[in-house]
Amino acid sequence: MDISCARINPMSVRIVFMGSPEYAIPSLNSLLESYDLVGIVTQPDKPAGRNQVLTPPPVKLWALDNGIPFIQPSRLREPQAMEQLHAWNPDIIIVAAFGQILRKDVLTLPFHGCVNVHASLLPRWRGAAPIQASILNGDPITGVTIMQMDPGIDTGPILSQRSMQISNDDISLTISQKLSVLGAELLIETLPGYLQGVISPIIQDENLATYAPMIKKEEGMLDFSNSSTYLSTMVRAFNPWPGTYTIWQGQVFKVLKAHAVSILDSTSNLQIGRRKIYQGLPAFTTPDGYLVLDEVQPAGRKPTTAKNFLQGARNWEEHP
Repeated sequence: MDISCARINPMSVRIVFMGSPEYAIPSLNSLLESYDLVGIVTQPDKPAGRNQVLTPPPVKLWALDNGIPFIQPSRLREPQAMEQLHAWNPDIIIVAAFGQILRKDVLTLPFHGCVNVHASLLPRWRGAAPIQASILNGDPITGVTIMQMDPGIDTGPILSQRSMQISNDDISLTISQKLSVLGAELLIETLPGYLQGVISPIIQDENLATYAPMIKKEEGMLDFSNSSTYLSTMVRAFNPWPGTYTIWQGQVFKVLKAHAVSILDSTSNLQIGRRKIYQGLPAFTTPDGYLVLDEVQPAGRKPTTAKNFLQGARNWEEHP
């Protein structure tokens, strides 16, 4: 099907963009080249880092660099936010990891509605943490979905999709980076046909729907009663947010990278959660073997290789 933009001038299409993290930046770059980007809605500045410095979201910085008007409402229902949306008079609203639910009065404001660049192959992994969920559940592939938004959470009709493989080395950060580029490419390919009405939206199959709710920081605590494989997957899934950690010497001990070693001998009778040294690296015992640490960050220190950490760590190994 030819979905060229012969019957529509992209620069006449007024777009409002809603997004916050780095994931949204490639889509913004692509839209700026081809469409009339009239305004941006992003999250308020938030405290970040050890010193809780008030930090702007990446999308705000992008808007400042490119001279695009923006607002940062705590809630879209704020009167000033709705007034600005009406003043911008968008033909379509594009959303990419915005972080707020859009109400009906926003969804119905533009003539062409609202379109989302979602980081999963819907209806699998609706919700706030699709990338983490795809790793945690051992999915071999993931992808992006361009979808029409409705009042539900990622329940709207699908306009287009594109998939990619998840490698054993992928963490949430690397998948997010890959999907952000993939999503931007697919968005630009999809928009002309959607705006011309030549793409037929596909209703999602509710029987295939799975959910990936928002992750809380405390979920990063490592529970060594789980298998070594699950724990190593968890380290990948929660890097960089919320991060995985345990407690060592009474302080938070971050585990940035790790791998699983299974012990087939069921007579080993490992004591769960004990600190060990395995082939020159720090490790924790699990029901089926070891979670071997590759990169760590002790409290108050910078990230380091686990090997370097072990050289200066006293009393790491626990003996029965």
